[in-house]
Parts: sequence; C-alpha cells; structure tokens
Amino acid sequence: MNRRTRPATLRFYKEGLLRVMVHIQQHLDEPLPWQDLAHLACLSPYHFHHIFTGMTGESLSGHIRRLRLERAATRLKLSSDPIVDIAFEAGYANHESFTRAFHAAFGVSPTLFRRSRRVHVEIRAPSGIHYQNQEYPTDFRSVRSKPMKVTIKHLSPMRVAFMRHIGPYSEVGRTWDEFMMWLGKEGFLGGDVQFIGICHDDPAVTPVGRIRYDACVTVDGAFRPQGAIGAQVIAGGEYAVLTHFGPYEGLGGSYARLLGQWLPRSGRCVRALPSFEVYFNSPENTAPADLVTDLHVPLEAP
Repeated sequence: MNRRTRPATLRFYKEGLLRVMVHIQQHLDEPLPWQDLAHLACLSPYHFHHIFTGMTGESLSGHIRRLRLERAATRLKLSSDPIVDIAFEAGYANHESFTRAFHAAFGVSPTLFRRSRRVHVEIRAPSGIHYQNQEYPTDFRSVRSKPMKVTIKHLSPMRVAFMRHIGPYSEVGRTWDEFMMWLGKEGFLGGDVQFIGICHDDPAVTPVGRIRYDACVTVDGAFRPQGAIGAQVIAGGEYAVLTHFGPYEGLGGSYARLLGQWLPRSGRCVRALPSFEVYFNSPENTAPADLVTDLHVPLEAP
C-alpha cells in the first residue's frame, strides 16, 4: 500500500498500527524486525517507533514484552507446562530473569501465581490491547496529551559542517567538544551560525553501538570537508517544529508526543528523512531545566 494514495487521517495511522498489532500477536514467537513492522504500517522507518510509542503509550519492545508476559500468565493458569518452558517461550534466557520480569508485572512469582486463585492475566496498557489467543484486536485507544504548540515552517536547504558520533546519545557531548575545538580554531563559530543535531536512529530499536548522530553547524558554500569533518545539506521544505524545554533526556518523550499525538490529527505525513534538532543554548553553561531545543520533523507536501 502506498501511504501517499490515502489521506493522512487519524484513522489512517490507527489502521496502520492495528495491522502491526495483529501481526505481532500472530507471530509472537518469531523475530519481529521493526523495519518490517514500519513497512507494514506504511510509515517512515525513521519515525515509526515514535509514532507507535506516542499513539499507544508504550514502546514497541515494551508492547511485545508485555504481550508475551500476558500469554505466559495465561499458560501458567491453563496448562501444566514447566515454568522454565513457559519462560523460554516468553523470550527469557533463564528461569531467574523470567521470574524477575513476571514479579515486576504481576506482583508475585510465577509459581505463586499458578497456585493462586487469581485469574486476571492482563497488565495495564494505555492502548487497551492485550494478548488474545486466536481473537485479534480490531481497535485500540489512542493516547491523548495536553495540547502542544506545533508550528509548521518552510525551510530553505541548509549546508552544514558535521562530525559524526556513533554510540549512545548520552555521549554526544564528547563529539561536540572535539567538533567545537576544531570549529573555533578554524574560525567557523562567528556570526549567526546555528547548532544542529541530526538524529539518524532511534535508540529504542537500534543497538547502542550503531546509533548515528551528526553534530552540525551551518556553513556557507566556501566550506570544504577536512578529515573527520564532513559537509552535507539538510533538505528544505516543510517541517513540524516543537520547542522542547528542559533536559535532553526528555527529548524522546517530546518526539513521541509530536509524532504519535499531534501528527495523526494534523492531516499530514512525515517524509522519509531523519528529524533534526536546533539548540539555542548549551549544557556547558546552562542548567538542564533551562535548555531550549527546537525539534524539526520533515513533512510531506500537503
């Protein structure tokens, strides 16, 4: 299905995620690559996970893990299978890790749960979607949040110098330190340069060692790449912009609200390009609570 042949309504987004949820329940014992799920939902792989998280109230991995635990609870009650077999089926490498996860979800160990008269096997879920054997979901509750101030801006292409960071987003500060030292020495920090971060990968679905982030500053056409410092052009066009106030650790939540709550009700689709961030101050001399960041999500033409 080509997503551009249909209007980008809330129903469109819900139908896409519902296809994913049904597929997950039908293939709960199999690997579930998020790229395949994004394709099934007809959504951009750059933004699928934030859309899923924002609309359902839980991450994709958390959704899958919860369904497997609910199925395990059902089988503890309805079968005499050994607990270790149920643990392996739920995706846990050993009895101990399964017991910890099960206790955290249900408040008792698997053994006591099986012996008890308790029959409730569901874990709280904002979407209302739970494990169903052979009866698959036909709808889910879409999470709503407080109104957010989103601006749609038309941007011209921006040429930037950048240094790539590979690894956790929490460690990009070291890349910025090295990049800023080079920029200062070469005289690229004057004027009205913008400080930008391009987030290529979602840490919720990308192995830590493969997360890519580009620390960028705007430059003119005279700039030439040197060594580890490259050059690229950030695409122009329309962007949905949301200002995030506070620590960078909360950026994921702001992306989820923007992509999972504002976007499905906006009548717009995202382009298959990474989002980027514009930083108005620096954690080097600003308290975390006072940091200001504009999130930019690329939109398809209406």
